[in-house]
Amino acid sequence: MRRYDEPIAVRSGEVGGEPAPVEFLWRRRYWRVLDVESRWRETADWWSRPSEDLLAESEVFRVVASAGRTSLPGVYELAHPVAGEEWFLRAVVD
Repeated sequence: MRRYDEPIAVRSGEVGGEPAPVEFLWRRRYWRVLDVESRWRETADWWSRPSEDLLAESEVFRVVASAGRTSLPGVYELAHPVAGEEWFLRAVVD
């Protein structure tokens, strides 16, 4: 898994009847979400970010996404603070 934590733009909608990201813009390229593998909530990493609110939760989606017909799908972790609007591409799963 490669960790990025880069800001991204996300358009939300429904995937499989559940609210989820449906596409995202990362590094000037649009990625369409094909499937949501899993979804969870987690709190801040106290050991790496001691100044942050340790009770703040983030929602994380592990999705299968593709950048187009000729692009092979990959697995990506998209995260956003529950109390915020910003999104981050947290990781790309190898």
